Amino acid sequence: MAACAAFPTLDDMPMPAEQAAPSPWVVRFAPFVAPGGPVLDLAAGGGRHTRLFLERGHAVTAIDRDTSRVAARATIVTADLEADPWPLGEARFAGIVVTNYLYRPLFPAILAALAPDGVLIYETFASGNARFGRPSNPDFLLRHGELLAVAAAGGLHVLAYEDLEVSEPKPACVQRLCATRLSR
Repeated sequence: MAACAAFPTLDDMPMPAEQAAPSPWVVRFAPFVAPGGPVLDLAAGGGRHTRLFLERGHAVTAIDRDTSRVAARATIVTADLEADPWPLGEARFAGIVVTNYLYRPLFPAILAALAPDGVLIYETFASGNARFGRPSNPDFLLRHGELLAVAAAGGLHVLAYEDLEVSEPKPACVQRLCATRLSR
C-alpha cells in the first residue's frame, strides 16, 4: 500500500467527532455554499457541522444512525446509511458535508443529491493511515486520488483537493475535497 504524501506544514487535521469544533476544512469552504441553501450533514455524528451551518443560516438535514447529539433545530433523519435504503428520495442540497466517514456505495446518491451550483465538502481518512492506527481497514480508507475520481465521475468542478499526511492533532493520512456542480 502506498504511503500518503507528507506535508508537515499542513496540519489542520479534522478534530475527532466527539469534539465540538468543526473541521477547519469545512469551515474554510462553508462560505461557498449558497447563503440560506439547504445543507446535508451526512453521517453527522455529534452534529458539529450541523451546528456550523445552522449558525450560518442554513436549513440543515442531519443523517446518522445515532442522532441523539444533533441540534434539534435541524431536520434529523435517523438511518443506518449502510443497511437502509437512501432516506432522502429526490431531495437536493446546496451543500453536502461528509467527514470521517466512507461508504463507497453511497457515492452515487451523494452526487445525485447535490443541486446545480451545490458544493460538496468531503474529508476522511486515506490510504496509508493504517500505520497510525484506526481506521486501518482499506474499506474505510480512500485510495490515492479516489475523491478526485468521484468528482470527475459526477461532473463536478474541483475547487480544492488534498491527499496528505498530517501530524496534528494526531498523525493520520487524510484526503479532502471541495467541489461544485456547475449549473449548465
